[in-house]
Amino acid sequence: MLVDSHAHLDDKRFDNDREDLIKNLRENNIEFIINPGADLKTSRKAVKLAKENENIYAAVGVHPHDAGDMDENTIAELKKLAKEEKVVAIGEIGLDYYYDNSPREIQKKWFKEQIKLAKELDLPIIIHDRDAHEDTYNILKEENDEKLRGIMHCYQSSLEMSKQFIELGFFISLAGPVTFKNAKTPKEVASGVSLDNLLIETDSPYLTPHPYRGKRNEPKHVKHVAQMIADLKGISIEEVIQKTNQNAKKIFGIK
Repeated sequence: MLVDSHAHLDDKRFDNDREDLIKNLRENNIEFIINPGADLKTSRKAVKLAKENENIYAAVGVHPHDAGDMDENTIAELKKLAKEEKVVAIGEIGLDYYYDNSPREIQKKWFKEQIKLAKELDLPIIIHDRDAHEDTYNILKEENDEKLRGIMHCYQSSLEMSKQFIELGFFISLAGPVTFKNAKTPKEVASGVSLDNLLIETDSPYLTPHPYRGKRNEPKHVKHVAQMIADLKGISIEEVIQKTNQNAKKIFGIK
């Protein structure tokens, strides 16, 4: 059974068939998925989906795109949501210097505040890092202690930098881009990072893997990510599935 460690089933692109898709998860060999929030509204939706469905768990957090809308009340509500049943992480949080939808100093401020919340609640964090690798690493290093842990979601940086994140207690999560024909760096990461430190995800409905690029992504496509990692490492897909499943249960505290 596969684990999709990051999917946004609350997204409006699933409005027409969400119930059927969730009902068919087991049929498609998906044991469970983690559904992270990106703001308060989607965090509430993630919690609701997790409560209603046995094979969905939630994370709550505010994405860097919306960091400019945050204040202390936001943190207070995230704290309340994070104590709900089946919330297993704070996320997705982090830095995005590609779009810069929020000023960078504001992004950094609320990234740090959400890290502190996760440590207070003893939860892992799910990190969005786009074109902000150095600042992301420096903040994590600054905040590093025995409680800091988490996932580098849809990892996009180098193999060398992945080792630095792993040293800080983070798993490297690979998504659809590792299957793209010209994706040199994700393939290097998949080959070079030990299975002990890898997770797999879809980031549905985004980043659809080959051969379904251009269509809506779904959790069932996570098997293509697993297959590519297996091919690159020269091992069986069963080995990749078993280990990434164990890793997901370990980091999210799911028995």
